[in-house]
Amino acid sequence: MIIFCTLVFGLVAGVFILNNTLLEQYYIKNKKLAIVDAYNSINTAMNTGDIKSEDFDIRLVKVCERYNIDVVVVDENSKMVKSSSPDYLYLQKQLWSNMLGGLSNKSKKNPRILDQTNLYTLQIDTDERTNTDYMMLFGFLDNGNVFMIRSALEGIKESVRITNQFMSYVGLFIVAIGGVFSFFLSRKITRPITELTNISERMKNLEFNDKYHSQKRNELDLLGENINEMSESLEKAIGELKTANLQLKHDIEQKEKIDQMRTEFLSNISHELKTPIALIQGYAEGLQDGINDDDPESRQFYCEVIIDEASKMNTMVKQLLTLNQLEFGDDNVQLERFDIVEVIQNYLKSADILARQKNATVQMEHYEPIFVWADEFKVEEVLQNYYSNAINHLSGEKIISIKLFQSEKTVRISVFNTGEPIPEESLGRLWEKFYKVDKARTREYGGSGVGLSIVKAIMDSMHQQYGVKNYDNGVEFWFELETK
Repeated sequence: MIIFCTLVFGLVAGVFILNNTLLEQYYIKNKKLAIVDAYNSINTAMNTGDIKSEDFDIRLVKVCERYNIDVVVVDENSKMVKSSSPDYLYLQKQLWSNMLGGLSNKSKKNPRILDQTNLYTLQIDTDERTNTDYMMLFGFLDNGNVFMIRSALEGIKESVRITNQFMSYVGLFIVAIGGVFSFFLSRKITRPITELTNISERMKNLEFNDKYHSQKRNELDLLGENINEMSESLEKAIGELKTANLQLKHDIEQKEKIDQMRTEFLSNISHELKTPIALIQGYAEGLQDGINDDDPESRQFYCEVIIDEASKMNTMVKQLLTLNQLEFGDDNVQLERFDIVEVIQNYLKSADILARQKNATVQMEHYEPIFVWADEFKVEEVLQNYYSNAINHLSGEKIISIKLFQSEKTVRISVFNTGEPIPEESLGRLWEKFYKVDKARTREYGGSGVGLSIVKAIMDSMHQQYGVKNYDNGVEFWFELETK
């Protein structure tokens, strides 16, 4: 309503300003054309010889009355030829005053020349008798007679004043009517909007009983009908979701029963292995410290083997426990937003000693911060498994290359190492527990075949993609994370 009233007021004010600045000039321009037209008519009549005819007198009277002008024509002997005013003597005096260069003109203001030719001069001057501004056209006709046509400008100024006054009243009336109209119009528009707002508030609180009642087929009514349909769809969807949730709970209970034996088996195996591993490692360390003095070299050899095997078994048990937690949902995923570039750079710094031991060259370009939504601890564990695989299977140029490829909603992190490609028949089984491509080599560095299974479980828990790709000179492992 305020905008509408302001707009109407601005339009009225603009018209008022234009009237004040341009209307008087427009009137003066029309007056100038009327005076020049009267001059042309008189000159034509004089040339044709009918200046004293009755028809010419009628036309002259009409022009003079219409444009409020006075006309006087005299010959070279100052004899009156034609006059439209009874005060022709004063007009004749004014004529000769102008023709003689204003010798008898005692006006205080200098005339303002509007137009000037060889035959006539058009100017605005002030009458000394009435102190009134006139537009005057004086000069010679084609037959040598002298003429003057003049028109008072006070009428123009009065017309402009009356017009502006009238426009002011009209403008105030329009603003008042417009204000009332806009008030009722805004009420009519905002009432259904308010109703729709209240319905949407109740929908936000999962209350779908209220409906919008349309009256006309306008945009707001169409919006209300769409909201009604959306309300019904949401109510139906929520009902289906609750039903599906109950079914899901039932399925989960069934799955838990089926997996319980597997879970218990894995937990029991892990528990049973932890005790002998701890004992073996403890006795071996005791032997290494000199408890048995017989044959030191043999004792040392057996101690190192026992400790090494115990360490491998302990690592396997820990990985199995981690995998057990991931596969059966005991380890919850904590999604958070963090800079994956910073996580990778920090890990590479901490793992620098591994690269130096293998004489590896680690390559990673500079990347701007890339923020992802994931479990930072689990992502670092995936990165650690990929990096450990790359270190342990490194050969050839001994290069490890880490790259990031960002798309619209995801970023792909890849870890490439130079070395022997993985046999094609083994690519599909890499993610299985205890699967080893080269058992001898895996045994050499202590691998258990569980690391990539942990990667699979972690990525599945976050519902993200992962994979492996062979190259002629090496292998690339990759995984993806959401950025939005």
